[in-house]
Amino acid sequence: MLEPQVRYSLYILRCADGSLYTGIALDVGKRLQEHELSPRGAKYLRGRGPLTLEFQAPVGDRRAASRAEYLVKSLPKSDKERLITGATTLVELGADRSRTQVSGSAGG
Repeated sequence: MLEPQVRYSLYILRCADGSLYTGIALDVGKRLQEHELSPRGAKYLRGRGPLTLEFQAPVGDRRAASRAEYLVKSLPKSDKERLITGATTLVELGADRSRTQVSGSAGG
C-alpha cells in the first residue's frame, strides 16, 4: 500500500527589523503561532516581532522541504525578496543555483 505524500510548506517571515526568516512546516499557521507565542519557536525570532508571513509554498515531503529550505537560506536577501514579490519562483532559483555552482566549480 502506498503511503500518502506528506505536504510540507516552505515559508518566509519578515521580522520588525526587516530581516527574513525561512522555515518549513506541515501547518504554517500553527508554526507561526509557535514562533510568536511558544518556547517552541525559533530563538532567532524572539524579540523580533511582530512577524509577518511574506511567502508560503507547498514543497512536498520532508526531504524536498529540507532541500528547498537549504536553498532559500543560502540565497542573498535580494533573491528572497524576488521570491516574495513573485518576480521569481523556487524552481527558477533552484535552476539558477545549480548553474552557478556548476559554472563556479568549472571556472576554478
